[in-house]
Amino acid sequence: IFREGLAQVIQADPRLEWTGAAGDTVEAWPRIQALRPQVAVLDVELPGRSGLDLAADLQRLVPPIPSIALTMHKDESLFNLAMDRGVTGYILKENAVTDLINGILAVARGEVFLSPTISGYLLRRHQQQQALRRSLPALDLLTPRERRILKLTAENRSCKEIGQALFISHRTVETHRASIARKLELRGSHALLQFAIEHRFQL
Repeated sequence: IFREGLAQVIQADPRLEWTGAAGDTVEAWPRIQALRPQVAVLDVELPGRSGLDLAADLQRLVPPIPSIALTMHKDESLFNLAMDRGVTGYILKENAVTDLINGILAVARGEVFLSPTISGYLLRRHQQQQALRRSLPALDLLTPRERRILKLTAENRSCKEIGQALFISHRTVETHRASIARKLELRGSHALLQFAIEHRFQL
């Protein structure tokens, strides 16, 4: 019922074209690949794999499809996880009717859109990221690939899982992780994992 209500809101706006809906990620993934919408609106609490998992998949498409996370939760850690998965819009369900159209238009323009009640989360996230870089300048020595691997390590993914996500071998991942640890002067078998998890929302 909620999904149908949002569909009506979108369909009523002449600036937007409705391409369809799905009830879970299994149904949504092939439809999105076939239809290639300009923006995907994803419920965080989808059955099975979450909407945030699907958002990460959409970032690996060529070209990537920007997404908006739709949720009832104001939890800041969930917001940070959504940002890490590549969403560029974050809308609370309580504000969906008033925020959704503006959010879709903003994300389609390449902008970030947040429900006003949680807009402070993005500023705090940015401030924490800047603070970590000031305290650990060596982070700027990491290559884009190493930064991506560090982020995936922060999600507690194994070398095999990271390799599958990036289409590289697990041995290549191990080599990159060793390079990251060396640059950040992290010593010990689990030091990199501990660092990544501790700072996962600032990386």
